[in-house]
Amino acid sequence: MASAETIAIVKATVPVLEAHGTAITNVFYQNMFVEHPELLDIFNKTNQKLGRQQTALATTVLAAAKHLEHLAVLLPQVTEISHKHRALQILPEHYPIVGKHLIGAIKQVLGEGASDDIIEAWTEAYDEIAGVFIELEKGMYKEAMWQGFASFKVIEKVAVATDIAAFTVLPVNANQAGNQLDNQSIDLSQLTLTAGQYITVKTDPKNSDHLALRHYSLNSASTEKGIQFAVKRDNRDGHSGLVSNYLHDELQVGETILLSAPAGDFALNKALIHQNEIPLVLISAGVGITPILAMLEAQVTANPQRPVIWAYACQNEQHHGFKAQVDNCLAGAQQVDKNIFYFEKGQLLEESYLATLPKPADIYVCGSMPFMQSMINGLTTLQHSVDSVHYEPFGPKMSLEIN
Repeated sequence: MASAETIAIVKATVPVLEAHGTAITNVFYQNMFVEHPELLDIFNKTNQKLGRQQTALATTVLAAAKHLEHLAVLLPQVTEISHKHRALQILPEHYPIVGKHLIGAIKQVLGEGASDDIIEAWTEAYDEIAGVFIELEKGMYKEAMWQGFASFKVIEKVAVATDIAAFTVLPVNANQAGNQLDNQSIDLSQLTLTAGQYITVKTDPKNSDHLALRHYSLNSASTEKGIQFAVKRDNRDGHSGLVSNYLHDELQVGETILLSAPAGDFALNKALIHQNEIPLVLISAGVGITPILAMLEAQVTANPQRPVIWAYACQNEQHHGFKAQVDNCLAGAQQVDKNIFYFEKGQLLEESYLATLPKPADIYVCGSMPFMQSMINGLTTLQHSVDSVHYEPFGPKMSLEIN
């Protein structure tokens, strides 16, 4: 626990962080990458370019400052971030590097406003926060289905929408000489995947000076065929997605890819799967359908009697992800309310639709940041309880919240 003096000083800096948080995190990343360019092999350059990562870090730092004396209240957010850290192979030795450059950025941005007392307090506070992450991630590394990045062979690649490709992969446990690869054997029959999880791919694109890591959601929790995940071609915001375009255009059936073990805490409420009184509401847009489809499959497999409300939005029929798979899965449920919204036809998934949802309901939402914010704002306005709404946006979570 940080000292009372440190807590008081850090909390007093909250208004400063609110005013200069993103400026501090911008300087932090710039300086850290100059001194440690190897870390560019870990961080998402697209999120850096668009400012998403800087904003997300500023939001996290601000939340920690506000709750330093009771960090336990941030456990859900810390757990979510720790899952991503474990998936990216962020290790304890990385934390002192981050601490050094975060404190240095505070001094650089605040200038004379960064007194010795403030710097000492924030140094102590950072060590406290880092310790929470390190301890939590220690358990996650221990529980991971395999360690580090392991080799997998692509056995299937299918276009499930104009801009979405679904991959199925199998572990490569031995080479032609019979020698063990990756120093570990992965037996799919012994793995228990959770609908809502994601895997992390490590690639070495030809047009990049660094390795590139990205998270992609599982579209099925079944391992019968292999590990299945989906990738949307990312050409938004005037840039060409480095990894997504590589996976769409270059990675072919028969080739190998490196994956870290599934991670994430976006999952169905186990206590409700086998009851039929509270309906399951699944809301998604675009490639956000990927983990939601896995949840639908898991629910129908475990208990097809439970009422399911399905709502999906996308640009048009060509962009409709996993249409055949969803229809086949919904056919296995005994009570279904299916709703499809095509933006090009003026069909909008908005608050007027959300107002038709029953209460109570067990609601899961996934999609882009604007979509997520719209859905959460609507559900909040309609007074759905915090505990009944579960969500997973693609990209840094930033300030997306439900109150």
